[in-house]
Amino acid sequence: QAQLVESGGGLVQAGGSLRLSCAASGRTFTNYAMGWFRQAPGKEREFVALISASGRIINSEDAVKGRFTISRDNAKNTVFLQMNSLKPEDTAVYYCAAAPTTMALQRNLDTYWGQGTQVTVSS
Repeated sequence: QAQLVESGGGLVQAGGSLRLSCAASGRTFTNYAMGWFRQAPGKEREFVALISASGRIINSEDAVKGRFTISRDNAKNTVFLQMNSLKPEDTAVYYCAAAPTTMALQRNLDTYWGQGTQVTVSS
């Protein structure tokens, strides 16, 4: 059974950095688009960044403004999110997701989801 497991979240001060990891198991996601979403308390889930199977990256400018970098290691079936210059408004549960195409991922079609990892940024 396919599974995505996030790790790397935690508590950090404003201006700090965190690196999130998402390890996939149960199947290979080499040919899948993979991405990160986040949900803050009382808000809807929002798109952060995704990376296609070929390595094309789509970022949410509103959400990250060049501070976050997504990458993937297909040999390890893992996707990463490097987050720098963190702000209190980045506080959220961060979710990893995978889908057959970038469009499917953005539309939540045939998408696998992880359980999420909490990121808390203190001021």
